[in-house]
Amino acid sequence: MSTSNPPTGTPMASPQLARRDILVVSHCTLFYWWPVWAVGFLMFVITMVNGQYMAVAPAGATVQLVKDDAKKAEGQDTILFPARLHMSNNKNLGVLFVAVLLLVIVITNIPLRGLWSVIVIVIVISLAIIFALMEWWDKILTWLSFLDIRINAAGYLVVSLVLFVLWLVVMLLFDRQIYMVFSPGQMRVRLEIGEAETAYDTTGMTLQKQRSDLFRHWILGLGSGDLIVKTAGAHPQEFQMPNVLFIGRKVRDIEEMLRQRQVVSGAK
Repeated sequence: MSTSNPPTGTPMASPQLARRDILVVSHCTLFYWWPVWAVGFLMFVITMVNGQYMAVAPAGATVQLVKDDAKKAEGQDTILFPARLHMSNNKNLGVLFVAVLLLVIVITNIPLRGLWSVIVIVIVISLAIIFALMEWWDKILTWLSFLDIRINAAGYLVVSLVLFVLWLVVMLLFDRQIYMVFSPGQMRVRLEIGEAETAYDTTGMTLQKQRSDLFRHWILGLGSGDLIVKTAGAHPQEFQMPNVLFIGRKVRDIEEMLRQRQVVSGAK
């Protein structure tokens, strides 16, 4: 966590920064789900390129897969199925997709900030070393080899496409309705969709950048973080903006704008 209170007496920087607004948008946790649809699309492409098919048959039936629906099976014990469902013979594709899905669910719903992130990493590394010394990895990998999860191409595509469309709509439409806009001397805030903006003076304002959740902010968020803004004056307010993209650059630009504002005010 970093805390900043812009000092006075700093030389004035770029005048372009003082004239433009800085928009800070708070995103919902759906933003961190991009690995699920990304891996899903990858599994769909691999499954389609693989060129193999899946057929579903009743118990005890003998199945013969053909591409021609007009052909007929010979004998009562043989059932003919048209090959329409694309399915890879590599069971690791489904295992990987499910592993990514479960990992994202855990990371986005169980925040591990600061020391907890370090503790979890230390525990994982320690267990890996202990399993290696006890020669348990061979047994674990052998057991995992029996895990067989298969999803056809349509399954990957539908899940990934729906999730991707929702991700785009939320990122580009709904999330942008909750924001802060910093301009020289003023901050405008809207914390709920449809709510009117509220303006605050930036004099004495402090910023706190929280990016201590290693898994959520750094691995899934690609350097995102949470922003806490505290206003000064007779009725101070505190605003929390979670899941802000490019938070490091945003905070630097806001701090520079506030320093320029103080320099200009002091020169008058």
